Amino acid sequence: MNLLGPVMVDVDGVELTDEDRLLLLNPLVGGVILFTRNFESLQQLKKLINDIKQLRSPSLLIAVDHEGGRVQRFKDPFTVIPALSVLGKKYDSEQETALHHAEIFGWLTASELLAFNIDFSFTPVLDIDFGFSQVIGDRSFHHSATVIAKLAANYIKGMHRAGMASTGKHFPGHGGVSADSHTDIPVDHRSFEEIHTNDLLPYKELIPEHLDAIMPAHVIYNKVTDDPAGFSLYWLKTILREELNFKGIIFSDDLDMKGASYISDDYSVRAETALNAGCDMVLVCNNRVAAMQVVEKLNYNVSDQSSDHLLKMRGTSTMPAWEVLIKQDNWQQAVNIISEYNQV
Repeated sequence: MNLLGPVMVDVDGVELTDEDRLLLLNPLVGGVILFTRNFESLQQLKKLINDIKQLRSPSLLIAVDHEGGRVQRFKDPFTVIPALSVLGKKYDSEQETALHHAEIFGWLTASELLAFNIDFSFTPVLDIDFGFSQVIGDRSFHHSATVIAKLAANYIKGMHRAGMASTGKHFPGHGGVSADSHTDIPVDHRSFEEIHTNDLLPYKELIPEHLDAIMPAHVIYNKVTDDPAGFSLYWLKTILREELNFKGIIFSDDLDMKGASYISDDYSVRAETALNAGCDMVLVCNNRVAAMQVVEKLNYNVSDQSSDHLLKMRGTSTMPAWEVLIKQDNWQQAVNIISEYNQV
């Protein structure tokens, strides 16, 4: 088995079960996403990741949502990262300091994960904080697309310096709807021109040099297309690939979210629709029945080209193990800077 498939799944707990192993050995699987339930201790996490990596060659990609704030899967003794909106607030009063600190946030987040051989985090959020999306809210850097692009560029610079690829989300923008795509099917009624001028600006700025991957939103932009962006040929191929010239990886958002149910009740149909629209890898999380349905029914040809493309998300760091990392001056300095934000 020497290829990575297009499906990313999760595992049940703090160690692999026989059922987990059977799923992860399926040739359509190419990655694993970890959650809070998968973390009990540093030693346990190290063993779990090693067990996953040892299953196949090349080893499965391992990812996590580790933005900070409300979306940080691993806490103590990992550094508690505040929501990225704190950098936007800092930018309003001290621009250069905020830009410098954005790089430190990105470096520290990536460094701590890479110390455990986790390949990447699905970050940063590039959505605009228009003031009414609760699911985005303080996950956004700022209410200005221009400021978001500047802070995200430095944040990604820090990630890259550590050796981790970036994933911008949620294309073309989730901030224009109040509904949460985890529990609803959001519809954004804005015109294409408004979205193109505002929400797409961070992508236009970051794609040439910074973004390695992009995750589209489970949002319907009904004045543009009838399908959610992550299932839309127009958004993923015409706009993202052709107009914006994006060459990196496209990940679907979780196919178990309510926003994806618009496509079909059959999860394999959701997966196939997303892949046909232009996604390179689809996520099926927190629903083992759905994950099994996808890998059993999905019609997809895993090729050397598709597998090699996904391997670009592999962590490239020579980051030291945790015990060494936390003794380094640059890690301690970064923790001190971030701790000041947590005390505000």
